[in-house]
Amino acid sequence: MRELMSGNEAIARGAWECGATFGAGYPGTPSTEILESFAQYKGVYAEWSPNEKVGLEVAIGAAFAGARAMAVMKHVGVNVAADPLFTVSYTGTNGALVIITADDPSLHSSQNEQDNRNYAKFAKIPMLEPADSQEAKDFVKLAFELSEKFDTPVFLRTTTRVSHSKSVVRIEPQAPLEDRTDIRHLPLKYVMVPINARARRVEVEKRTQALREWAETFPGNRVEMGSAEVGIITAGMPYNYAKDAFPDYSYLKLGLVNPLPERLIRDFSAKVKKIYVVEELDPFIEEQVRAMGIEVTGKAVFPYTNEFDPGVIEKGVTGKSSAPAVTLQAIPPRPPNLCPGCPHRGLFYALNKTKAFVSGDIGCYTLSYMKPLAGMDSCICMGASIGIAHGMSKALGPKAKGKVVGVIGDSTFIHSGIPPLLNAAYNRSDAVFIIADNRTTAMTGMQDHPATGYTLQGEKAKELDFAALGKALGVDSVEVIDPLQFKNTTEVLKRELQKDGPSLIISRSPCVLLMSKKAARAKHFVTDPDKCIGCKVCLSCGCPAISWKDFEKSGMPPRPERKKQKGIAVIDAALCTGCTLCAQLCRQEAITREDG
Repeated sequence: MRELMSGNEAIARGAWECGATFGAGYPGTPSTEILESFAQYKGVYAEWSPNEKVGLEVAIGAAFAGARAMAVMKHVGVNVAADPLFTVSYTGTNGALVIITADDPSLHSSQNEQDNRNYAKFAKIPMLEPADSQEAKDFVKLAFELSEKFDTPVFLRTTTRVSHSKSVVRIEPQAPLEDRTDIRHLPLKYVMVPINARARRVEVEKRTQALREWAETFPGNRVEMGSAEVGIITAGMPYNYAKDAFPDYSYLKLGLVNPLPERLIRDFSAKVKKIYVVEELDPFIEEQVRAMGIEVTGKAVFPYTNEFDPGVIEKGVTGKSSAPAVTLQAIPPRPPNLCPGCPHRGLFYALNKTKAFVSGDIGCYTLSYMKPLAGMDSCICMGASIGIAHGMSKALGPKAKGKVVGVIGDSTFIHSGIPPLLNAAYNRSDAVFIIADNRTTAMTGMQDHPATGYTLQGEKAKELDFAALGKALGVDSVEVIDPLQFKNTTEVLKRELQKDGPSLIISRSPCVLLMSKKAARAKHFVTDPDKCIGCKVCLSCGCPAISWKDFEKSGMPPRPERKKQKGIAVIDAALCTGCTLCAQLCRQEAITREDG
């Protein structure tokens, strides 16, 4: 049986087919659908953990108990999980542990473009890299087998294009399930105090040497001989691009990118006159092949940044691309925007008016840095907003009062905002901290978290109380607001900015996509042309439902009674969710519900 599957769906399927029973991680594009798909299979346990470090740690626990477990995250999530990652390389596992890292060349939805093959080499952990959905399913099975065979965690690296593109996959039944779970008391292996860790460090090197030998016969590495004039060493999605561009060349297609099969690379290199290494991002393979004394061409002709395509590879090899030139029609730029009715819009519109420095975070609300909202001044990584605001407040001293705000989303606060808020309270920060609580992990597709009251597999759970937690952490001044009530939001911000010590505001209003059915029933707003004076204040909130209609360009008759007025604001009924923000901003009372 065959089925069309994305790489992410195929990974989930492969894990289930080979008897994996445990999955944990944190949602992040391009990895999110792996756990969402895995959670649908019978007989498995899957969870959204508060962050990737916790996700890896609970997966380690499951593996220590004998299970086949996987931890799933996007590339920057491995940074969060790096602490346990490097040590579990020493301890090994009792069952099997596979760590999925989904890299994002071209930064489609990420704050950086790191190449996580470097983590595999740094942590001395083997890494497999599939090139399509079928390999994604096959390789995750091989990863579990490899983990058990060599008593090691194993990386499976995908990229955005493998994760989200679809190809045909052979569907197989689930392997007979064995009860693999058992508790083994092995403190010399699992308790990494220095004396034990030193012994395990030696074992890691022995394992690495054994893996290098095994790499030479790994079935996912294959040679495809064509023309002896040119050979290409590649892995992952770039293999497909290179084959499209040069189907007649010879190929060494690597499925195992760490450790590399040295003898296989030498044998292949001896059969061709010129060698190119085709890889996205860092010269990871190129540098190691050069260290073998083999002359290759790589980043001298191929870019260090962004995704490749067949044209990029053809241009690197021949100096030109035969791909037809694409002429795009000149259209106005259309940057991403907060959804119509998004509760974050009212909050950041109000923040802009405070003229404070707003340290932001990772989430939908990051889009508020753009005009016209212009409500955010920095964004570094998950959870950094609170620490940055605190650091600024301490550096500025008395000058910080009324001038520093840190904003973080609800899921991001749970991910990595709790310790920095504790720190800010403990060290008496003079900053205002805001949790933008829209009741979901919106940016990655509406996943649940500990404050939504449900688990990944739909079970009811206790809801985290942000206000109670803030007080427990030591913040005395805690306020809960609805950001769509603009006047109150502005007043609370102004008041809290003038207080001494840290303040916490919970800006609570559900994501408009969660409220889509209710929004569809709501009466939309309209502009009264007799009252609109063309001041454009309503446009300043940046709502996609509001646009400007110019009298002259649209053919509308001018307003004789207001000769200087150039046009009016109009509201698209199909986009308006009835959130009321624009009506609150209009001093002319020109915006009303459609029913009056």
